[in-house]
Amino acid sequence: MQIGDLELKVPIVLAPMAGVTDWPYRKIIREMGSELVYSEMVSSRGLVYGSEKTFELMEYSSDEGYMAIQLFGDDPDIMAEAARIVEREVKPDLIDINMGCPANKVIKSGSGSALMKSPNLAGEIIKAVVEAVEIPVTFKIRAGWDQNRINAVEIARIGEEMGAAAVTVHGRSREQFYSGLADWDIIKKVKEAVAITVIGNGDIFTPEDVLRMMAETGCDGVMIGRGCLGNPWLIKRAIHLLNTGELLPEPDYEEIIEMALLHLKEAVAYFGEKRAIPRMRKHIAWYLKGMPYSTEIKERIQNLTSEEEVAQSLKNYLDSLL
Repeated sequence: MQIGDLELKVPIVLAPMAGVTDWPYRKIIREMGSELVYSEMVSSRGLVYGSEKTFELMEYSSDEGYMAIQLFGDDPDIMAEAARIVEREVKPDLIDINMGCPANKVIKSGSGSALMKSPNLAGEIIKAVVEAVEIPVTFKIRAGWDQNRINAVEIARIGEEMGAAAVTVHGRSREQFYSGLADWDIIKKVKEAVAITVIGNGDIFTPEDVLRMMAETGCDGVMIGRGCLGNPWLIKRAIHLLNTGELLPEPDYEEIIEMALLHLKEAVAYFGEKRAIPRMRKHIAWYLKGMPYSTEIKERIQNLTSEEEVAQSLKNYLDSLL
């Protein structure tokens, strides 16, 4: 998969997700074989106005492989300045523009998928960012704002004209959020309409889904979001299936708990115990989803505050399963 001057042997990437794709989780995903990882979405205004918390979202190490910083905003000039700051201070491999986030707090600022309602402004933002930096610029969109305004093809064409190197298309409208099914046909239509790289996104929960999306839409790559929550193995298994045709088995209980413990350790090392434990509660709940008798331990962990307590609870739970 080609994105500007970046050539990726692995056309499968993890979606940028607020509160999820922090440094510890990106490290795990990288170890699963992904060549390109994305930051959480970063506020362009926060960057320009010097917010320390905003800068923390962009921290990464050189051993992460290719790194993308995703920016959101509604002002072309501020987005351009933020992109210059990112390129100068962070030195990532590409910048992605968020035009797909459906969250109300993002929409109210005119950012995220609100830009699907303003194709001209979306184009101005893409052009401003492309002209501001030397590295490749990509953008992520939805099918449209609602079922009456399905305009992904229009926005994709505008982005291509403005110099973007790739577009990621989530097959739902903003109105849908994550309900119903993603319309992969809109991804196919975008792929047929533009010459730039097209990455498909939406309803990828198994390795087979990855291959099916690529076959049905012709997309160049696949971005996995919610399917990787508590299941980083999905990346590894999808890559293996794509490369060999062999479907690796799903992780067993012991592997799942070991991964949760590793994730906990990495999070505490990076954020410190006080900040890491609250962040890890949702991750642990995702890891344990569908496992037998997990409700009690998930509830218990909500009240624990130390790494030792959480780790011991996970180990005791595993012992009860073996």
